[in-house]
This record gives sequence, C-alpha cells and structure tokens, in this order.
Amino acid sequence: MSLNELPTLPEGLVAVVKKDCPTCELIIPLLIGLEKETQLTVFTQDDPDFPAGIDDRQFDEELAFSWHHNIETVPTLLAVEEGKEVSRTVGWSRSNWESLTKIPGLGHDLPDQRPGCGSLSVDPSISPDLELRFGSSSITARRVEFAALEDTHEALFDRGWTDGLPVVPPSEARVAAMLKGTTRSPEEVVASIPPDLAPCTVEKVAINAVMAGCRPEYLPVVLAGVEAVCTQTFNMHGLLATTMPHAPVLIVNGPIAEQIGMNSGNNVLGQGNRANSTIGRAVQLVIRNVGGGRPGEVDRAAFGSPGKVGFCFAERENDSPWPPISTMYGFPAGTNTVLAFPGEAPRNLVDQLSRDPDSLARTYAANLISIQHPKLVLGFDAILAVAPDHSRVFRESGWSREQLAARINELTVRPGHELVRGAGNIPEGIPEGMKDSDLPKFRENGLHIVHCGGAAGLFSAIIGGWVNGEMGSDPVCVEITP
Repeated sequence: MSLNELPTLPEGLVAVVKKDCPTCELIIPLLIGLEKETQLTVFTQDDPDFPAGIDDRQFDEELAFSWHHNIETVPTLLAVEEGKEVSRTVGWSRSNWESLTKIPGLGHDLPDQRPGCGSLSVDPSISPDLELRFGSSSITARRVEFAALEDTHEALFDRGWTDGLPVVPPSEARVAAMLKGTTRSPEEVVASIPPDLAPCTVEKVAINAVMAGCRPEYLPVVLAGVEAVCTQTFNMHGLLATTMPHAPVLIVNGPIAEQIGMNSGNNVLGQGNRANSTIGRAVQLVIRNVGGGRPGEVDRAAFGSPGKVGFCFAERENDSPWPPISTMYGFPAGTNTVLAFPGEAPRNLVDQLSRDPDSLARTYAANLISIQHPKLVLGFDAILAVAPDHSRVFRESGWSREQLAARINELTVRPGHELVRGAGNIPEGIPEGMKDSDLPKFRENGLHIVHCGGAAGLFSAIIGGWVNGEMGSDPVCVEITP
C-alpha cells in the first residue's frame, strides 16, 4: 500500500482506541463482549498490547489508518459493509452504540455516556508530519540540504535569504501547515515578482511566510499584499530602484483583521503584534528571495527605513467616524482588503489644544505641506493616520473624511511664486514657468485619511508617499480571498 492509498476497512465493526484515554479503558469489557457476538476489529494507536483480551487487534503505529479515515476522537466505532463505512459514533454513548451495532443492552454496568479523547492523528505535534506523509499534495520546492555541522540559522544568513533578522527555517511540515491557511492551489501563480519578474506560486509565498514568522491564517493577507505590490500600477520595481527610502505600507480592512488578531490601536505602527509584524515582512521577503530585490543591488535606497523590513497595520474601524479607507477604492464596508501604499517612515504630529475641526485641519495642513520638501507639490501622496482623540473632534462636528481631505487640500494650496526654484533663497522648487499658478500640495485623492492608533493621546501621524502617478507609483487596493 502506498502512503496515499486509503487503508482497507475490515468488514463488520471497527473500533479505534488508544491506551492513554480513560474512556477507551472504560469500554474494554464492552469490546471483549462485542468481539464474541459480532465481527470486530480494534485498531490501537499507542500500545500494541492494548486492549488486552482482544484477538483481532491491529497496531496503527504509523497512524495511517486513523489519518486516512479521519479519526478525530477515540474511541470511534465504525460500522462497515462491503468495505465501506456506513455509520460511526465517537466517545461512549449507550444509545448511539446500540443503534450502530443493533445490539440492545450494551454496557449495562457503564455510565450512559462519556466523552472521548483526541485522536493521536490530530495531535498538533504529529498531524503536520502525517499530512506530509499521507496527504495528496506535496511540497514541490527544491529542498536545500545543509551540512551536518552547519547551524541552520547561520546558513540562512550566509545564503542571503534573510532581511538581516533571523528567520524561521521553512521545513516541509511548516510549509504544509502554512498552506492550510488558504484554499488556493500551491501551484497557482500569484504574481511575477520584480525586479527579476520571477513567477511566484502560492507555495513560494507560503515558504517566505513561514520564514517571516506568520501563522497559517495570515497567508491570505500575505497573498493579497503580494498581488497588490506586484501590479504595474504599484510599480514595485521603481520603488526598489529609487534612492528614496520608501517601501510598501500595507493597510488591512475588514473582519479578517480582528479574526487574525491584528493591531489597530495602541502602538499600531510599532512592534509587538505578530500579525502586523510578520505579514509585511513576508511580502518583503518574497520581493527579496523570489524577485531578487536586495539592498545594494536593485534596491538603491540612500537611507531606507525600518519599513523596508515590513510595514503593515489594520485600520481601527469599530469606533471610526468614517467608512473604511477601502471604500475610497470602491469596496463596500465589511470587505476584507489590503491597501498597498508606497510610503516612508511615519512621523508624529502633535496638537493638544485644537477642539474644532478647522483648527485641527490647519495643524494637519501645516505639517503635511513639508512632505519631502515644502516647495515640492503634486508629486507626493500621503497617509494621514488619525488617532481617536483627534478623530473625536471630527465625529462631534460631523466632518466626513471627504470634507476633511477637501479642507486640507484648500489649506495646502500655495502661490507658485513661493514655490519656484530660488524663492526664499532655496534652489529647490518647481520650474519658473509655474510661478503664476496656485498649486495644491496633493493631487486629487492623493490624501489617504486612516483611523488608527491608541485611545489616549492628542496625536496623529503622517506617512509621506513616494513619487505618485504615472512617473512613479499609485496605491493599489485588492480584496483578500481565502
């Protein structure tokens, strides 16, 4: 029998038990009695001599029988006719066992029912290995063998497969477990990864997600992030090649953020949350390890930023005064999405005295106008991350996100003669031919206002964008699929 072949079911009754189960111990006299009255085969998971007194006892040492027949609880009793299972019951229940065996008066000296125990085949420490050995799918990626004396973590560093931090070695068992996080086929090509435009399968994304420290339930978000940044619209190749410090900033919306435990509150842009920290890192490792986007090679950033390790967070939707930022891209509220934005490191913005929306909008405008350079306009989008103590001002005044964005855009319009090269004795600026125009800092829909952060602190944050539009990058929002 091959590893993937379904083990044959013996005719009659089949019981699956293990010694390390009080309920299995409890029903030993019942099993002995059943063997005398009917055709019974007992499969034992952990002790070839258990239960004593049974003649037709088979040791499921490799757990192949239990795995292939989906035994989740012991004891499990199966009824088999012509080699096919016709019914089953788990644990001990007198009424269920009598119905399945068609024998009345079973276990008259036993309690009416007792719950069973977990099958060894679903033990978290064992089941990934069983999936590898018996499952229909297998890992197709080439396995790299390290020498016996090599330290695995150091070997991964030496081969250039890390971002400078330790990674989780992607064993077959870990990758198989990661792939359980999505219904998509491991062979499905997710995207062509820049700069090498290497085709990347779901399996390759899963490998890098393991290395980043992701849990399987994060994988759909990682896949969506990879899809978003590898579009022509986002222009990941250009973002790598620029000497500016920018990197993908991923904003997650929808119920999935809470389901996988993402942080949208205190320290939202910082460390400490596994989902936030590893999802963005996984996307960056895919760019590095599959696409070849490494610092000092195609990645030409003069400074870079911590965001190049990974930058991902969730929007704080539950008490936001505004619809999710994903609605700006046409998705209904409640849709699971990832927005990829080409951004730099965040900087804090303080206003502890404003209590009306226009005053606070003026503070925002005064700070936003300095992105990249106060005299450079129209070229750079921005994220304005608004924390609850500031958002309360807009909620109480009934200001929509669109109203706030429009007011900031009004306040950041400046006359061209203040922005041209040489104005203010600063050579940087816009061409002389634009001196007679009034120019806004941001292009239409270039300002992304996101609700997030801790509930205490009269702060907001600014994440400046890279060169936006056809000459650079546009944000991309995609739906997360299971």
